[in-house]
Amino acid sequence: MCLYCYLCTRPPVCAGFTQTHRQTVCEGDGTVCGYSSNRMSGGALGIEIVLVFFLPLFLLHRYGHFRKQHPLVLFGTLLSWYLCFLIVFILPLDVSTTIYNQCKIDNEKPRSLTSSDPSNQTSNSSVFPTSTPKVCHKPWSYIPDGILPVFWRVVYWTSQCLTWLLLPFMQSYASSGGFSIPGKIKTALIENAIYYGTYLVIFCSLLIYLAAHPQWQLTWQGLQTISIAAANTWGLFLLVLLLGYGLVEIPCLYWNSSRHGYLLAKTYFKAAKLAKEKSDAEENMDDAMEVRWTRRTKEVANVNESIGYGHPLRISIDTILRKCPMEIQEKMVRPNTEDSEEESTQRTYPSKRSLVKLHKQVICAGQRHSQTQVQWAILLEEAFHLEDVCKNETNTSHQFVHSFLSSQPPGWLGKYLYTPTIEWYWECVLRQWCYRMLALLLSLLSVAVVWSECTFFSTHPVLSLFAVFIQLAESDYNYLYIEMACFLTILFLCVCVYSTVFRIRVFNYYYLVPHHQTDAYSLLFSGMLFCRLTPPLCLNFLGLIHMDASISHQQRIETAYTTIMGSMRLLSFIADGFYIYYPMLIVLLCIATYCSLGTRCLNLLGFPQYISQSDDLTSELVEEGRELIRRERRNRQRSEDRESRKRGWRERYGEQRNVRRSRNGYSELKDNDSPSDNSDTAQLTRRESGDHTGLLQDVDTTSLDPSDSPTQRYAGGRYLSLASSRTPIFNNV
Repeated sequence: MCLYCYLCTRPPVCAGFTQTHRQTVCEGDGTVCGYSSNRMSGGALGIEIVLVFFLPLFLLHRYGHFRKQHPLVLFGTLLSWYLCFLIVFILPLDVSTTIYNQCKIDNEKPRSLTSSDPSNQTSNSSVFPTSTPKVCHKPWSYIPDGILPVFWRVVYWTSQCLTWLLLPFMQSYASSGGFSIPGKIKTALIENAIYYGTYLVIFCSLLIYLAAHPQWQLTWQGLQTISIAAANTWGLFLLVLLLGYGLVEIPCLYWNSSRHGYLLAKTYFKAAKLAKEKSDAEENMDDAMEVRWTRRTKEVANVNESIGYGHPLRISIDTILRKCPMEIQEKMVRPNTEDSEEESTQRTYPSKRSLVKLHKQVICAGQRHSQTQVQWAILLEEAFHLEDVCKNETNTSHQFVHSFLSSQPPGWLGKYLYTPTIEWYWECVLRQWCYRMLALLLSLLSVAVVWSECTFFSTHPVLSLFAVFIQLAESDYNYLYIEMACFLTILFLCVCVYSTVFRIRVFNYYYLVPHHQTDAYSLLFSGMLFCRLTPPLCLNFLGLIHMDASISHQQRIETAYTTIMGSMRLLSFIADGFYIYYPMLIVLLCIATYCSLGTRCLNLLGFPQYISQSDDLTSELVEEGRELIRRERRNRQRSEDRESRKRGWRERYGEQRNVRRSRNGYSELKDNDSPSDNSDTAQLTRRESGDHTGLLQDVDTTSLDPSDSPTQRYAGGRYLSLASSRTPIFNNV
């Protein structure tokens, strides 16, 4: 009796079947199926969907602020980051599933040729022998048909709607200075009118071009393909720029991190720049406290004092004051509650429009002021640590000694595992060698990426290194190796691109600051960049491993991701021209980054950048930063010495205070035990003690407990407050 194989494409015509370790082979026709015990179909997809969510949540917690920022801003940023990370982590599963489906199709071709022409069965069997069929192992992360196309369609179009429609509107809404929701919406619509109008003109031009071209038919599928091609072209243009910078900058960053002298000099340079930015932020905060109307200039404090609680603009003034720092709010004077008719007619009030501008200016100035304060504190800790490392390199005891004690108590890891000895070996010996080895590994990966970007269009012979690795693993159907190779490759590409997004700074409009200091505008802008860069990045990766048929021109099954992208062959000048030759520009960008051409240009334009110690401007800023760090070190040392002296005085005289309290309690206990016999003696003792301490203490002579008088200060019987005493000080003279 013939038995059926698990998941066979058709019922076998055989007398039985034989099971191997990983597959089931039907005897007679050579049908090969996956092992019947593999029932994790779709389980890997669900697990990754859940686990990937924690990565953008961690990044948002590091850069955003859950309590201060608007929930819609946090939700939009989190959703955009999450969708992009989903594409990166799920794409290797799509590749392994596609390779398995291609194997099944290849096994169907010999059987179809044999069954269609029985006379040629002998000749075909020599080419495709049925006795040794091609084994198709089912991957552990196999995703059934029909799931991935729906998944990619939802993820891609949701991310595109976010980056082109919703996030720009939310940016303008978050940075608006309006005092009400309709006012902010109105401002956002006005600011985005030019933005949306430009895209509308481009879209209408494309429609007219397609309708006039005789070869193309204007269909819904064609419109989707053209829209995707336009978005990917824009993303690829920016992707090559960021990737060319990251491929060189990241290995150089780790190599320079192994040089303590270089790190310390660059930290001094950053300190000099940040000190200037800090002073500028404080000046901008002071300037934001001014508002102009009717050719007059008044401070916010005057506006706050002039507008009473009953005025309609009072709510707007209170909203502005809540956005100011606490030290400025405390300086504000309470406004007048009531105004006379003459004063109200003579006084000039600001307009609603001027208050909206002031509100926006105060928001920007307050955010920048807070960012510089936090960055300055972090930079000081980094500079002190690097100076400690340089001092401990010559320490013969091999014990790492810190200049200042940490403000937080060490945990169990610092007490038992990360001891001072281990810290010395890591900071002074092992760290630099580990960073150098990592820099060399990243350099090799960068060279492999640059070579593959220039040769991925060549399929005969295969010159792309990543395509060679994937094809070698595909020949053995080692799906775990395929998924790991794909994941590590795309992870390295994402690190090079995303790290540039996190480190780039466009003046003060876009700047991602850690420690919960990033403003809403920068968070939303980073979400827009992620959604625009990730789809072309994944398409470029599929081209590197020859899984994109529109670029490699191979007759093989496509991944579910490329089917959603549409056939780029409709636009041959993009598929055969721009997508192939534009990535070669990455070679020139890598050379320019290695020679620091961009850094030198910014330095010439008046934006100081760290180049080398030989540069005059760089050396001046390094010396200035060194003096600033020295001054801050002296200030912190004096403050710690002051605190240690206070602690010593409290510990020394706190014991005497406790002894004095115990003695007083003992004497009172004796008085209570013998009230009749020793009453005269107790009164005499208290009177004598009052005579001796009346000139030094401002307390009642009948009690020496400082808790009896909360407004006075007692310090171990030596001295007390200089406030006025209850009785004249010379009464006993």
